[in-house]
Amino acid sequence: MPGESLFVLCLLLFLDNATLAAFTTPLLLAYAPHFEPWQVGVFGAAAAGAGSTIQILLFRWILSTDWPWVKRFAPGRDKFEQALKSSPSASFLAILIARATPLPDGPIKLVAAAGRYPLPLYFLAVLLGGIPYFAALAWLGHEFPVPPWVLIALVVVIALVFGFERWRKRGRRQPGA
Repeated sequence: MPGESLFVLCLLLFLDNATLAAFTTPLLLAYAPHFEPWQVGVFGAAAAGAGSTIQILLFRWILSTDWPWVKRFAPGRDKFEQALKSSPSASFLAILIARATPLPDGPIKLVAAAGRYPLPLYFLAVLLGGIPYFAALAWLGHEFPVPPWVLIALVVVIALVFGFERWRKRGRRQPGA
């Protein structure tokens, strides 16, 4: 496979985390048999953390616009900023724990973006949380290689869930639905 390089994995993790951040787990499992878990943990978490930091910048930009669909996030911005300033270590820990688990961290990313959480601290939190999580997934994929068809099925399921959620939310916004 031509893409069996650590650089390619890191590039894909960076791009995924800078955009949708939906395909990290399949990527880690797909590439895991080719590398030592510590390599995936350290370099993969660094690349994903950099991408996630770019995503925070994009969220900040979106939240600072005057687009009507974004206004619903804006009113609570002062409260986000106050909460982050009053308890920065709890915020750091929340970001770290969210990254260290398979749970979606989208809400925490939005809070960090709206509250203008310091980017170096955000990167450090996602890096430190990502290293053990990425290494554990890489170890699982290294010791128990996942067949390509299972990874493809996982990507399809992720895409279907994403599509279903968009459809469900769109249905709630329509009058009479």
